[in-house]
Amino acid sequence: MNFWSSFDKIVGALQAGGAQLVDRLQQLVQSVGEARRNVAFTVAMIALSAKMAKADGVVTHDEVVAFYDLFEMPAGEEGNVARLFHLAQQDVAGFETYASKLSVLFADDETTRTDVLDGLFYIAKADGIIHEREIAYLSRIAEIFGIDPVGFSQIKARHIRGGGDPYLVLGIDMSATDNEVRSCYRQQVRETHPDRLIGRGVPEEFVKIASDRLVALNKAYEQICAERGI
Repeated sequence: MNFWSSFDKIVGALQAGGAQLVDRLQQLVQSVGEARRNVAFTVAMIALSAKMAKADGVVTHDEVVAFYDLFEMPAGEEGNVARLFHLAQQDVAGFETYASKLSVLFADDETTRTDVLDGLFYIAKADGIIHEREIAYLSRIAEIFGIDPVGFSQIKARHIRGGGDPYLVLGIDMSATDNEVRSCYRQQVRETHPDRLIGRGVPEEFVKIASDRLVALNKAYEQICAERGI
């Protein structure tokens, strides 16, 4: 299935009928076979992004730009994405319903659930600050996704302006040896490579999160090396 070439039909199918968008999404995902993860990931990300954009009470221009930058959609698809974005904002179903459906779909894949949170953080920070209501929104999604507070803190640290705790970003204790820090960093870089995301079924258009994550990992490692003199 060529996802973007069929996106107009997907949006039309979601828009048809009186059912809640999240229910239409579930029906669609169940009907597209092997491509269900790609479809579900992209559509649910759009829906969650739309609802998150209103979490702080205002949708800023920077957040909209970040959203379109993140997906790097083909020319001509902006209208269809805007339609779905609008549908999600108007739908009576709350974000918790979407997050729950997505959590079930990726029940055996915490890494992809983490990718979703990274993508939402990417949009949330686009206007220069992550608002308290956005943090609360993202924290609740992490809870629904089964990501513990430590895991959520690690994700959040990657997106704090100016850099968060470098050890938390790498997911390693400050007491770790130089070799352990180096080994952890290299492993994280390997796991963050864009090819790894694509291999997990994440749409190619969404590999921007891999680049953003690599920047955070590199900065954290450089800071630790500078502080330790290694």
